[in-house]
This record gives sequence, C-alpha cells and structure tokens, in this order.
Amino acid sequence: MYEDQNNNYVYYQASPAAAPQPAAPVDNQGRKKKKGGAGRFFRKFFACAGMGLCFGLCAAAGFYAVGQSTGMFNQKNASVASTDESQSIDDLKAWVNDQLSKNVASGDSGVLTASTTGITTSDATDVVEKVMPAMVSIVNNYTQTATYFGQPIEQDGTASGSGIIVGENDTELLIATNYHVIEDAKELLVHFIDDADVKAVVKGSDPDMDLAVIAVKLADMEQSTLDSVKIAKLGDSDSLKLGQSVIAIGNALGYGLSVTGGYVSALNREVELEDGSKGTFIQTDAAINPGNSGGALINMNGEVIGINSNKIGGTVVEGIGYAIPISAAEPILSDLMTYETREKVDDSQVGYLGIIPQSVTSDAAELYGMPEGVYISQVEDGTPAAEAGLLRGDIIQKLDNKKVSTADELREQLKYYSAGETIDVLVMRSIDGEYVERTVTVTLGERPQN
Repeated sequence: MYEDQNNNYVYYQASPAAAPQPAAPVDNQGRKKKKGGAGRFFRKFFACAGMGLCFGLCAAAGFYAVGQSTGMFNQKNASVASTDESQSIDDLKAWVNDQLSKNVASGDSGVLTASTTGITTSDATDVVEKVMPAMVSIVNNYTQTATYFGQPIEQDGTASGSGIIVGENDTELLIATNYHVIEDAKELLVHFIDDADVKAVVKGSDPDMDLAVIAVKLADMEQSTLDSVKIAKLGDSDSLKLGQSVIAIGNALGYGLSVTGGYVSALNREVELEDGSKGTFIQTDAAINPGNSGGALINMNGEVIGINSNKIGGTVVEGIGYAIPISAAEPILSDLMTYETREKVDDSQVGYLGIIPQSVTSDAAELYGMPEGVYISQVEDGTPAAEAGLLRGDIIQKLDNKKVSTADELREQLKYYSAGETIDVLVMRSIDGEYVERTVTVTLGERPQN
C-alpha cells in the first residue's frame, strides 16, 4: 500500500503469471507457418461468386416481372393505345360541348346527361350570373342582454348572414332572410352586388318559422346600385325530386357571396329544432356553412326553391344541409312584406304594458291543454294593461298583428313602440273552460323609473 499525490491510499495488486503458450510451429527455415493456405482462398472466392450469381438471377427476375406488369417491354404498343385513348376522349369532349351549346341555345337548364357514356356534366355559370344580382350579404351589429345574479348585462357583437331580394314597394326594397340572422339587431347593413353597403330595418318576422323580411329605403340607395340589383324568381319546392341538382348561394363565414353545388338528398325531412319543436325541410349535400343562413337554394332554372339555414342541424355532419321549402315560406313572407316598417325607439321612450309575462312552450301547451303564446301571470294595478282590460291568465298571441310566441319576443316587439302609442293585443282568454279569441286595445304608458 502507498499514498498517492492526492493523499489517497492505493493497494498493490499482484497479477497472476501468464500461462505458458505453446510455441508456433516453425518450418525448416525457422519461419512460422500460416494456417489455411491456398485452399482457404479458393473457398472464399467460389462462395462470393455463387452469392453474386444468385443475386443477379433474382434481380433479373424482379426487373422482368416489373417490366411485364407496367408494359415497359411493349412501349410502342402502349404509346399507340394512349394515342387512341386520347383521341377518343377528345372526341367525347367535343360531342359534350356541342350538346351543351345546343341546350343553352334552346333555353334548356344547361345540364346534360349522356346515358350512352355514363357521364354527367353540369355548368352552372349562366344560372349563377342570372341570380347573383338578387343575392345580398347581411351584417348584424347586435346587442344581447343576459341576466347575472338578477342584474341585466348587455353585450355587443357582430354576426353575418345572407338574404334574397324578394320584392319592392314605392319606398323600399324588401329582402327575405332567417329570423336568427337579424335577431337582437341594433344595426343592419346590407351588402349588394355592386359592393354598396346600405342600412336596413326589420319589417316583420316569424320566429317560429325562422323567417324575416328586412327593408332598405330606396332613397338611401344610389341609382347605380338600383340598376345592378334584381328581384329573385321564386320556384315551386313541391315539385322537387330526389337527385335534382341545386345551387346554394350565401355569405359563407362572412367572406362574401360564394357558390356551392349539390343534389336534393331528401324531401320533407323532419328535423328537431333547438326549442324541441319539429319542422320539415329540404336536405341537400350542397355546403351550407355559417353565414349561408338566409341565402338561396336554387334550381338549375335560377328559381329559389329554398331558404338555407345553417341553424338547422348545424355543422355536426358534413354533407348534410337544410333549407326551408319556398312553398312553405312564400305565404309567410308575403304577409311580412305588408307590415308597417318600424324602427326601434330610444330605450327611454319604449312603451310599457305593465304585466309579468311567461312563455307557454309547445310542451307546456300540450301538458296543460292551453294555447301557445305569452301567458300573463300578473297584471300590475294602475298600468296600461289593467286599464285596457287585460286579465291574469290571458295568453298573448299577437302584438299589433305581429305574432309573438315567447316573453322575449314580446319584449323585443315592444322596443318598436313608444309611450303613448295605441296597439291591438290579441289574446286567448279562458271562458267557461274554453279558450276564446279576444282583441284588447292598449295605449302604452311610460316605463317606471324603478
């Protein structure tokens, strides 16, 4: 044992003696003999040559198989076949284009089905050009009110949608859309095909059918815009057939008007809505994305056969979109177009009824055997409602001839009427166990300060 330079103790270890090794054989000249000799060299040589030969045979077989499968060894014939096939395709294209030209010239829809070739070709450019001036984009700057711990809180937001120009009167251009597109609107802007933006107001709505009509004053529009737009032609959705080609036009994702195409996937498709009610719609595989709501579903004749709604079904499944059949929507839109156009009044001037309303949903109506509408659970003493003769238990169904289905809709409608205005309120009143329709005329009062 000894101490190294780092003051560590190190022990000596004895290595075992190396075992004696036998001496290599020595030839007569005193040189060591090498094992193996020439025989070993030739064995390695022939082994490598054999492996190389096997590899070459396998590779040749592989190349031959690939050549046979791809036609490499028949390149000349393949070239001739390719030329013949290309010529056939060119002939077919020429024939298809010739037939399409004949269809367009004869006023046909522009859709050609070649049963002899099994090919269907569709060109929608003419149809789209014809209907695009009747399509608009809508921007809704809205205010939503929510209640937190009993305190109302307002939140502003912006949403995008689409619309269809469906009519015109002496002072207004009338546009159809979905109710949820213009819901809670504080300001509405309509974007026309010439890129003009003009303010609009809600003329009338039917929340149950998710339909609305908004109006743009003609006086607010430039003449160039008036010259660039047109009124859409409404078709007949009752005559649709499965597999019929359709085109969806709308303001997808708020980027501006765009076009998608597809087929009628199903007719009278029953869909359950968010509020639990059910409706029947046109189902299509044409893409209907957020922003497409309120836009047109058109046939290949350029006729509106549905009003698209992204709210129905949402985006849960790709390739399934829904539209409100125009044959069901048209009577409602025609009625809404006759409403007096009103603008929201200042919050301080909104008229006051003096009731506590409750919504009667479809489930509640069925359970209790009562009509749907807005149930008056209480009439405050000395209020306009009490003075006009509204009673506790009355169910409001219309306000100034406009349908109301929920308490929120009633409050929204009242925002268009100021204190001092007189309106008719249609109610269903229970008399001797039966509900009877009554119209009560109410002069709205000022909202209490508290």
